[in-house]
Parts: sequence; structure tokens; C-alpha cells
Amino acid sequence: MSLLPKSIQNLINEFSKLPGIGPKSAQRLTFYLLKNPNIDLQAFATAVANLQKDLIYCSICFNMAQTNPCKICADNKRDHKLICVVEDALDVVAMDQISDFNGVYHVLGGVISPLDGVGPENLKIAELLQRVGKLNSAEIILATNPSLEGEATAMYIARQLKQPQFKHVKITRLARGLPQGADLEYADEFTLSKALEGRREY
Repeated sequence: MSLLPKSIQNLINEFSKLPGIGPKSAQRLTFYLLKNPNIDLQAFATAVANLQKDLIYCSICFNMAQTNPCKICADNKRDHKLICVVEDALDVVAMDQISDFNGVYHVLGGVISPLDGVGPENLKIAELLQRVGKLNSAEIILATNPSLEGEATAMYIARQLKQPQFKHVKITRLARGLPQGADLEYADEFTLSKALEGRREY
């Protein structure tokens, strides 16, 4: 039985549900919010409550956005024939910090993972193939993470894109500037830039 007031324990419990946050970290976060007079708890609560409000998914790249198409897909200065395929929205944020990338993105919404019950049909792979099929030439950069699931997903997409109807497509994979097993979202700008620069045909 907790000795803490119910409101405090409830917040600790909610923080504990977040990835990477254990019970001790959840307690520290809760007490930090309680003790810090500079934090506007009402504004914090409102930001959390409105997190999904007005949030939509771009019908072209499936990134999270406030408009459809998203700002990236609507930007005519970008190269729409250079498509970087990533696992999730955080990877878009990481890749778009690279000043020498002026292409667009396609967010899969995860990776193929049979153990988790995630197959190709659960990802935005069919939509990618449909999108690429409408272009007369394209380069597809497979930028899934260098994990077992990320590699399996990249290989599956590459196989699909090697069918005769996609003969106009060049398939590349980010170079090994990324350490094996590292996630894209945690890589620094220099590492990502070098991985992009040294991408290889797949």
C-alpha cells in the first residue's frame, strides 16, 4: 500500500508506463514537477491532453502532420524522386537535420517483426510501391535501422522494388556510418550525413 497521496501515486504510475522510465525515474519526474515553481503544471497538463489534437497523417508519406499533405511533401523545392524510407516519425526528424538531404520521406510505421505479429501488410509498404509506381524515375534510400528487423524490412522492400515494373527505380541503403544495432534517431548529424553520403546500391 502506497504511503503517497493518490494524486502523486497516479502520476508516478502513468510516468512508469513510458518506455525507458522505471519506478525510480517516474518518482523523480513526479517530485520534480511538484517542487519546481517555474513549471506551469496547467500548461504541462494541457500540452499532454492536446498531444493528439489536430494531429493527422500525411496521405503521401504517412508522417505525422497538422496539414495534408505535410510541409515536406508540399515543398516543391524538394526532390520528390528521392525518397528516404524510414521506420517512424522520429527518424524523419533525425534525417531532416542533414542539410545535404533535399529529398522526401516515406514512413513505414514500424518494421517487419513476426515475433510481434507485424508483417509487411501491417506497414505502409504497399503505399510506397504505389507511390513509386507513379514516378518515371526514382531513387529509394532504405534508411531502416541496422537491426535484424530493420535489415529484414529493407531486404523485403528491395525485393519488391526489383520487380520488372520498377525498373526505373534505383535502390540504395544507408552506408555503415551507423554502428550495427544503432537506432537512426540517436545518431548525430555527422554520422547520419556520412551514412547518407556513402549509401550503396542495394
